[in-house]
Amino acid sequence: MEYVLLIISAVFVNNIVLSKFLGICPFIGVSGKVETSLGMAGAVAFVLTIATLVTYIIQSYILEPLGITYMQTITFILVIAALVQLVEIILKKASPALYQALGIFLPLITTNCAVLGVAILAVQNDYNLIKSIVFAIANSIGFGLALIIFAGLREQFELADIPAPMKGVPIAFIVAGLLAMAFMGFAGIA
Repeated sequence: MEYVLLIISAVFVNNIVLSKFLGICPFIGVSGKVETSLGMAGAVAFVLTIATLVTYIIQSYILEPLGITYMQTITFILVIAALVQLVEIILKKASPALYQALGIFLPLITTNCAVLGVAILAVQNDYNLIKSIVFAIANSIGFGLALIIFAGLREQFELADIPAPMKGVPIAFIVAGLLAMAFMGFAGIA
């Protein structure tokens, strides 16, 4: 039951984008099309999960035993940067179309504070290895869900009669705020 609550909390109640406001850059930048958002959600899910696993191991078996936990942030950033390079190489070989569609946003995963934030939150919450991985996967699902819903809404903007001053970023921010409020409705669940 503890894991179920952790998952519900990470996906809906404490959504990394809509509640913690981490990962806003790709959330706004890549959410123009659902197809691109699916690819970005997958790439972030992979990097976020692997990064949390690797950073947990580094924290537990290197930083803490050596008493250098003050190196946590820089170490985690380096691990995330290396993993993003790996994902970029894999996408370039496996799916050149998705690689082209993501364009500049793929390197943004390196500086995506959601990835770093989840890795640090897993350590700060003193989760064990399994709980850290579940936490990372649940946050990946939450990030992907928010991104895909928002992309679907933004695609509908093309069909809507939006006043000229509200087109583009202004309406996107308003809808993102409304989406965040909708997710706040889940607060009583977990």
